[in-house]
Formats: sequence, C-alpha cells, structure tokens
Amino acid sequence: MVSNAPGATRVSTQEQASPQELLKTPLHALHLELGARMVPFAGYSMPVQYPAGLMAEHLHTRDAAGLFDVSHMGQLRLVGPDAAAAFETLMPVDVVDLPVGKQRYGLLLTEEGTIIDDLMFANRGDDIFVIVNGACKAGDIAHIQSRIGMRCQVIPMPERALLALQGPKAVDALQRLLPGVAKLVFMTGERFAWQGAELFITRSGYTGEDGFEISVPAGQADAFARALMAQPEVKPIGLGARNSLRLEAGLCLYGNDIDTTTTPVEAALNWAIQKVRRTGGARAGGFPGADKVLGQLDGTVPLARKRVGLVALERVPVREHTELQDAQGARVGEVTSGLLGPSTGKPVAMGYLPPALAAAGTRVTAVVRGKPVPMEVSAMPFIPNRYYRG
Repeated sequence: MVSNAPGATRVSTQEQASPQELLKTPLHALHLELGARMVPFAGYSMPVQYPAGLMAEHLHTRDAAGLFDVSHMGQLRLVGPDAAAAFETLMPVDVVDLPVGKQRYGLLLTEEGTIIDDLMFANRGDDIFVIVNGACKAGDIAHIQSRIGMRCQVIPMPERALLALQGPKAVDALQRLLPGVAKLVFMTGERFAWQGAELFITRSGYTGEDGFEISVPAGQADAFARALMAQPEVKPIGLGARNSLRLEAGLCLYGNDIDTTTTPVEAALNWAIQKVRRTGGARAGGFPGADKVLGQLDGTVPLARKRVGLVALERVPVREHTELQDAQGARVGEVTSGLLGPSTGKPVAMGYLPPALAAAGTRVTAVVRGKPVPMEVSAMPFIPNRYYRG
C-alpha cells in the first residue's frame, strides 16, 4: 500500500499538483491547528511532520499509538453476486474464497505481469471494500471499471475519510471509543457505529505494528480524530514517520519499491499469491501476465533481479536511486528506499539485485556522493512485526 500500501510516503516523485490545485482532506484544518508542516503529496496537501519531528513521531508510534490521516487514499466498493470472481480476474490473488470479515493484500497487474498498484480488500458480505494508493486511485478506479464494470458495480467512495491508528497501545485508545473493537485480529474487519456514523474498521496498517485502519464519513472525520487525540496514548503522525515505519517493517512503497517495471516475484511478494491461483491450483492463472508471473514462481522464467533488504555497515544513510556495485565495481542494482532507521539505529534500505547477489549476508557497495559505503543483504523486516493475531 498501500500501499498504500498502501499510503506510505515519499514526497519527491509521487503524483503532485501545484499549490492552487491541491486537494484538502477533511482533517486539513486540524493539521494546521496542530502545527503540521504541509507538503504536496498525491495531489493533496498532507502533513509530513508535526512540531515534535519525525524521529519523535516514529518512536511514539512504536511505543504507544500514532494517528495518521490517510484520507488521500482511494476507497471503493465492488457490489454484485459476481464481484469477487470479477475482481479475481485482475489479480493473482484469491478473492473468491476470502471469508466474510477478512481482509487481504492484492496486486493489480498489467498484461506484462507488472504492478499497476498494490491494495487492500475486505469481504464485507454485501460488498468487497477496496483501498488503493492515493497517487494511483484515479487510474486504478478507471482500470477496474473498464475491465469488470460490466460484471459488478464499481462505486468510488469520495465521501469517506480514512484514518490509521497504529502502535501497541492503539487498541487501548480505540476500545474506549468503540467497545468491542479489541476482538478484531490482524486482517479482519467489521462495521462499528460512533455518534450515529457508520465506521468500517480493519485491524491492519502499514507500520509493522498492531493497529487499525478506520473508514469514516468525511463529515465526522474531524470529530472522530479529535476524540482519538484526546486519548493519552495518541499523538498525530505525519507522512515522514509513516515512511520510516513502513521501511523498517520491510513494506513496499508504490512508486519506489514496486511499479509497472516490477513483477510480484521480482518484488519478493510471492507470499501474496495463494496456492489456488498458482500452477496446479484450482483457479490457477486467469490474471493479467499470468504466464510470466507463474513462470517466475515456478522457475521456468528466469528472474533478472529481486528486491532485497540492505543494511549499511557504516553510519551513512543510503537513499533511493543510489547505485549498488559488486566487488569488481560493476553496477548491479539500485536502492529504491533508504534512510537511517529510527528504531534500528542503523541505515536500512531496500533495493534490487541480481538473484546471485540476493542471499542474506552478501556484500555489495553503495556509491553515496561518490564514496563507497559497504552494505550487506539482510532479511526483512528489519525489526520484528507485531501484528495482533489473537
């Protein structure tokens, strides 16, 4: 996500608009009141950080509960008896068998098997609820509408805001407002009511921590956010810390780590492709680029590169687009996301390397402002995920 999933951040190359064109989320006035530094992101004016700063916001989310405005992301409903089967034709993911009340990560693919966007979807019984990345939402909705709009209703939901409450104490804060929410476990969702407003809440997020994503009517978003902020565990968190949190958690940012040049297998997202959609499965293939993606999974189509985690062996942040070289000084890859991890205390990154160099422990060299920085391929996540599974 996100990513987005979906919704993590990098301000420099995501879809942007000039200041007079920027959209505002329903929490815009609250961000200004809280002293946020606002930046253009995905066509919206969004908070990159608050006065406490990125480091403090990151660590607070790891220790307590952070509130994120992710209302720039796209929400939509797929409605009709054929919705699940139709949606499944667009992704290498099991949609049909997803039980009511469960959520899953998905990938929209091109005909070449590369990634249009990553997303989250939940089976709510009467519809499939979908969240797509902010910078991609117009294109995603048009793509879905054009391909399956004749089989089900594709209903965008611009009238709703989206909040994320993340961290080990998120459940304590949210439970006071919504008794019963603690019964949710990771990747499940349910409808709740708050002061007459219908909320849809999933126990998920994009930080590696326990937490929740909350779809709320735009008109009640400010009041609900203020009610959360009144809880002692909760502080506002901007896009900057969202980025550092998701990177430490080993989670992809669309536009950096995955895009229409990468396949799910190159991106090491094999776990997102269930057995039923793989070669030999009951509903194998039938999605765009299936021959290539399934061939890469089976090993019959070779991989030229693979996404890996990287840790710098010197205390030098290694950022996106940094060249990676082998022991002979030949270019072998590139960093796609990187920073000094506030929780890890060391520079961490993601990038792409040839499969022969992708094993944990392999040494490569990053070229940072003309100087070599040794790096080692590392397993991800860089810190343990703490999702609540019951």
